Amino acid sequence: MKGLSRDLGQILDRNRVLTDPEDLLAYTNDATHYFKRSMPDAVVLPNTTEEVSRVMEYASKHRIPVTPRGAGSGLSGACTPVHGGIVMDMKRMNRILEIDERNMTAAVEAGVVLSRFHRTVEKMGLFYPPDPQSMSVCTLGGNVATRAGGPRGVKYGTTGNYVLGLEIVLPDGTVINSGGKFVKQTVGYDITRLMTGSEGTLGVITRINLRLIALPPEQKTIVVSCESPEQAAEIVSEIIARGTVPSMLEYLGQAAVGLMNSIISPPLTVDAGAYLLIEVDGTRTQVDYDTEVITNLCREMQPRAVRVIEDEKEAASYWKARSNLYPLLMTLMERVITEDLTVPRNMLPQMVRMVQEVSAATGVGIGMGGHAGDGNIHPTILQFQTSPELDEKSQIAIAELLKKGLELGGTISGEHGIGIHKSEYVAWELGEAQIELMKRIKKAFDPLNIMNPGKIWPEGGE
Repeated sequence: MKGLSRDLGQILDRNRVLTDPEDLLAYTNDATHYFKRSMPDAVVLPNTTEEVSRVMEYASKHRIPVTPRGAGSGLSGACTPVHGGIVMDMKRMNRILEIDERNMTAAVEAGVVLSRFHRTVEKMGLFYPPDPQSMSVCTLGGNVATRAGGPRGVKYGTTGNYVLGLEIVLPDGTVINSGGKFVKQTVGYDITRLMTGSEGTLGVITRINLRLIALPPEQKTIVVSCESPEQAAEIVSEIIARGTVPSMLEYLGQAAVGLMNSIISPPLTVDAGAYLLIEVDGTRTQVDYDTEVITNLCREMQPRAVRVIEDEKEAASYWKARSNLYPLLMTLMERVITEDLTVPRNMLPQMVRMVQEVSAATGVGIGMGGHAGDGNIHPTILQFQTSPELDEKSQIAIAELLKKGLELGGTISGEHGIGIHKSEYVAWELGEAQIELMKRIKKAFDPLNIMNPGKIWPEGGE
């Protein structure tokens, strides 16, 4: 430990190398605090790509595991160290390097906080749509590493749709640049896409080139109170089938709305079976047209109520409450386990019924909310208290949810990633042949297996 601290202190300023136990403890988990695995031996806070390169060169020489980390807001344990070693905290590399208005691109360091980036480009009339719910704290590097999504995915896609190029430090310290500032390229293998979603297992992302679009000038929010969860899911499927795509289309359970009412002004009545929170955006003409089409469609299906929110502050309170739903849950629960199943959008009614059936069969309380417009629902296991018996039941419920989601033609993760949370289930979706191919890719990048080991697939003997 003393030798490691001394050596790292020669690579970086000593005050950017953390080894005190109370500092290290803060890096033993991400937002899934129940996935503590091991204490890192040291934490480094680099300021430059050169420093990242020197740390990686040192780690490679001494075969020390390195776990890259953004804000630690992930929900899969992807930045949780499994074998100790070095945690590389990227938050100090937080410069917005360039916003090219004429080319509609931006270049940022990996530690830039997403909400700050949103504000910066929107002041210039530009728009970066990806909006994970942790956007007030999460970093763009972490978003890229996990291919993060959010409510706007229904219309605009997720982080992977906006990454044009990357600066990457490989495990041996070599620095490469993939992609660029252009919107298309057909030169060799697409390393940019491979790194996007790699969860820190292939290298350290230090710089990102991002695509921007024009900021929509108008928005309108619609709230639909539904008779039942099934009706809400059916309305979502019908909206998508009719071809009018809202910018956000969120499904919320009754309990979720009750909790969100602490922020919503004025609060919603908590008497419906489920709710849809919808936003349309674009020009004034387009917003008016889409609002009319969606409200008419919803009314055809006879929910309890359909309401267009005319007051912008009221509408903003709904979306703020939605983005704060997870932290609100954490104030009440001992443990919250959030899954992120995604199914074809026409299968949403079956998925909603399936979640209710799993909850009833296992005796585990499972709430529901999510980005239903792109088929992404978050079945959320709610534990007012923890116990070995409840933990066992919860694991059974998770396995059933994932298995039945796959049977519906879905995926076990739409936006959170795998990390250690769902690694034991990856083979259910990908099969052994595809996992073996991924392992060979991993070995080509990281022959010493020092880059965030123990993630995405189970290690031998687990």
